[in-house]
Amino acid sequence: MMKKAIRFLLVVGVLVAVVVVGLRVLASRKAQPAAALNAPSANDVLEFAASDMVAVKPQPLQLGLPISGSLRAVRTAQVKARVAGELMDLQVREGDAVKAGQVLARIDPTEYQRRVRQAQEQAEAAKAQVDIAQRQFDNNRALVEQGFISKTALDTSVATLQSAQATYRAALAGADVSRKALEDSQLLAPFSGWVAARAAQNGERLAIDARILELVDLSQLEVEATLSAADSVKVRIGQTAHLSVEGQGHTVAARVQRINPSAQAGSRSVLVYLQISEVTGLRQGLFAEGVLGTDQRTVLAVPVKTVRTDQPAPYVQVIEDLKVRHVPVQLGARGTAREDPQSENWVEVQGLREGSQVLGAHVGRLREGTPVKITTPAKAAGG
Repeated sequence: MMKKAIRFLLVVGVLVAVVVVGLRVLASRKAQPAAALNAPSANDVLEFAASDMVAVKPQPLQLGLPISGSLRAVRTAQVKARVAGELMDLQVREGDAVKAGQVLARIDPTEYQRRVRQAQEQAEAAKAQVDIAQRQFDNNRALVEQGFISKTALDTSVATLQSAQATYRAALAGADVSRKALEDSQLLAPFSGWVAARAAQNGERLAIDARILELVDLSQLEVEATLSAADSVKVRIGQTAHLSVEGQGHTVAARVQRINPSAQAGSRSVLVYLQISEVTGLRQGLFAEGVLGTDQRTVLAVPVKTVRTDQPAPYVQVIEDLKVRHVPVQLGARGTAREDPQSENWVEVQGLREGSQVLGAHVGRLREGTPVKITTPAKAAGG
């Protein structure tokens, strides 16, 4: 009985395995037609217009160095307390426009007004001592001339007069210092611009040099770009760049205004400053990147976006004999079209013949050997 049970279980196991294998084979056969239906066929003919292709030809390029950096205002200022005291009358906030000479805030002037009065009183007292010493000197000089007193007494009156005059001048200087402190209790805008930051509030007790406001002048913006020591030797004052600024739908022209004469400690990089020509709509701190033109060259080139990198070596998709071919290329210099510096970037290529038709980047990846058809625009009626 035991042997019959074992044989029965073996037969059942074999039958189950056969059924499972059969089901898998059937499922795979059903999936094959569906996969074949979805896969693009090499016999499908794709139609392209002339606008879908780029002809390889000698292209005058503006070559250069890739640069990037943040926009910053050429003129910025930190408005700080010049005298100690309680802050009052601060009305402006971030984003407010200010004009040159505008009163932005005040430090409580009560103490400084009293110091001015004190200094003035001291100056008047010193002036009175000068008048007394002057009269004493005049009297003694007359007596010396008449022979009533000795010349020693006259010398003493001269010294007294000079001391009184020095005390008076010191008192006048002290009064000027007090008036200057009173003037410094008013905080004025050094130039016309915008409030970028506010670091204090009314009623705070501020020390000298306490930061209150940060002002920026957006009428002049520049980019601070960092270049390697090797790249920096190619840069000259006056060279131009076209930059893409975040948030802007167009490129912005910039010009090299200054080159830092010293390399940065540690990185040995060199800072280059490019002035923005059109600042409308721009803000300090926005990130910008682009190409700084350093040379001009005419080379066989294609748009950078047409070069595909989904294979080990870069290649472009070319139409030859109405079929798609994948042609490996060697890449060279990059730049923008000389006649249109704000156009897309181009790259020098080796491995293509002049006149080859390269498919645009928007076409996507196609199977090599796919047949194609070039459509021509219909002629206008009566043409």
